[in-house]
Amino acid sequence: MPSISPAEATLRRLTEAEYLNTLGDLLGDGLLLPTALEPDVEIEGLLHVGAGQTALSPRGIEQYEDAAFLLAEQVVADPALRARVFPCDAPDPGCTEAFARTFGRLAWRRSLTPGELEQLEAIASEARAVLPGEPWAGHELVLAALLQSPHFLYRIELGAGGRFVGTELASRLSYLLWAGPPDEALLDAAEAGALEEAAALREQVQRMIADQRARRGLRAFFSELLGLHELDTLTKDPAIFVHYSDTLGASAREETLRTVEHLAFEQAGDYRDLLVTHTTFVDRQLAAIYEVPAPTLEGFGEVLLPPGPRAGLLGQVSFLARLAHPVSTSVTRRGEFVRQTLLCHEIPPPPADVDTSIPEASSDAQTMRDRVAIHLEDPACAGCHQITDPIGLGLEQFDGIGRFRTEEGTAPIDPGGDLDGVPFSDALGLGFVLRGHPDLPACLAQTWLAWAVGHPLTPSEGQLAGWHADGMALQGHQLLWLLEDLATSDAFRIAGSTLGGGR
Repeated sequence: MPSISPAEATLRRLTEAEYLNTLGDLLGDGLLLPTALEPDVEIEGLLHVGAGQTALSPRGIEQYEDAAFLLAEQVVADPALRARVFPCDAPDPGCTEAFARTFGRLAWRRSLTPGELEQLEAIASEARAVLPGEPWAGHELVLAALLQSPHFLYRIELGAGGRFVGTELASRLSYLLWAGPPDEALLDAAEAGALEEAAALREQVQRMIADQRARRGLRAFFSELLGLHELDTLTKDPAIFVHYSDTLGASAREETLRTVEHLAFEQAGDYRDLLVTHTTFVDRQLAAIYEVPAPTLEGFGEVLLPPGPRAGLLGQVSFLARLAHPVSTSVTRRGEFVRQTLLCHEIPPPPADVDTSIPEASSDAQTMRDRVAIHLEDPACAGCHQITDPIGLGLEQFDGIGRFRTEEGTAPIDPGGDLDGVPFSDALGLGFVLRGHPDLPACLAQTWLAWAVGHPLTPSEGQLAGWHADGMALQGHQLLWLLEDLATSDAFRIAGSTLGGGR
């Protein structure tokens, strides 16, 4: 393993997805969950990194306070929820202490101190004195206090002596692998010191990956990697794209996540095959766009796409529609995504005074390829667009919503090109060229490591990502192998120090 010099540890606020997952694990189903929350901030393409680099605004603090009381009121008002959350039938002082001790440990991802327990009991005692006719008021206030505390809203992972140990490591592991809080078994192991032992740590990681919640964790990472949260606001002109509806973004997101989940868990397949697979999961709306029979009348089903240019992530609506304009395609956005997100290549920003728009169609330039060629005649534009647009032109047979076409207007579309000197003839060929690109596995490892540690990678951490990618290659590029490797890596467990050693 290369020597590692990680960035200084910071507090990380739970992302909205982590916050909702944590509430679900702690309180169960059936709650009206809060929606008015301070939005996540994306830094270097990841909400996880933004969560460690930004602070809550005063308004955001108020929103979490309102959410805590909304949740607590629902729990107390519903006998079934109340029985699930509180460890007793009668709201007496002994019940308060037991609740604060057991639920607080799960909510704060560690055991509460005697002083913290005393403070919570004081809150409940005062409520019982002020509101004698409302026996559960004390429990309601204690629950609200637990759910609006920084110990709940933030991941307190600062490291001790340059290492993450105990319950800090347990929290770190659970949000990497499950996108949610640690369970009692993980907390027990952490408080017993077992996570400091390599064999016991690996045993816990393997247990967690075998748990159904690991599918949620994988989905959380790929949602951020592929920018799928943007599909929540997908908008298209229905006069141009007759297959568009308000539900398309959600369907497209689910298709992609099911594809990733299937490859990782059911097939234990090669990550690179996500670029060329003809297996996907569609509902009736997506089936109509792909022009294949719907596999089921309701919900999603597995289909094998027919031979042709559509395959893999680059042939899915989540990619093609998200990285297009409301009324047209965008060769630049599609090409930028491949370069920046899948290959981790840097693209310089355009000069401030340059018109970056592609010329409009004309009789002399009917297709996007023709119009891009005119755009590239401007030397100020050519530098960036030569890096991105040839990739996007390989996907021009898919319109702004992902429907296949062979012509733009009346002119035939030429989808050929090359990626870093390797030619391709169409979108499927582009997928195969990308599958074999040497930067693809290293980029995945680099992004996943940044997601795991919650900060932009230091130079030494960037080198480490290549080391993890090399190990992944020896294991057939399996996603779950890389995830386990990251979770058990020394780099994941150190904070602000330099560490060397062997694999």
